[in-house]
Amino acid sequence: MFWVVASTVVAAFMAVTMIFVRLKASKKPASVKKIILPPLFMSTGALMFLFPEFQIKWIQALEAISVGIICSIFLIKTSKFEIRNQQIYLIPSKSFIFILFGLLLFRIIVKLAIGSSISLGETSGMFFILAFGMIATWRLSMLYQFLQLDKKRKYSRT
Repeated sequence: MFWVVASTVVAAFMAVTMIFVRLKASKKPASVKKIILPPLFMSTGALMFLFPEFQIKWIQALEAISVGIICSIFLIKTSKFEIRNQQIYLIPSKSFIFILFGLLLFRIIVKLAIGSSISLGETSGMFFILAFGMIATWRLSMLYQFLQLDKKRKYSRT
């Protein structure tokens, strides 16, 4: 029970941190580097799968990544860019906070539901894959939007 509470507190802290990071990021121009680096940094967490207690079956990985991709739809829908002063900015969405906390609540409920049937290590592995699938999909969508807007911005200058 301690680990469920501890991991929930950590997840809530991460969600609050993401809100502040997102609000701060909207004050500075976006860039390809700022979009692609977070999933690259997060990918180092996959090293957990070197340890047997975190290894999961392929079907569990497919389930986790599928749920992550579905959850990313909410983030994708709230991520829009605009051109200001010939720079591209991410527009802060008022619903982002609610979506982030809603996804957190969803993850907690799922964790409680499956936590009794699979080990803590497997649960951790599945939630890493879910989070990575969600963030990678969201960031790929953001990258696509950014590049389309960047092309439009460059074309309008000529």
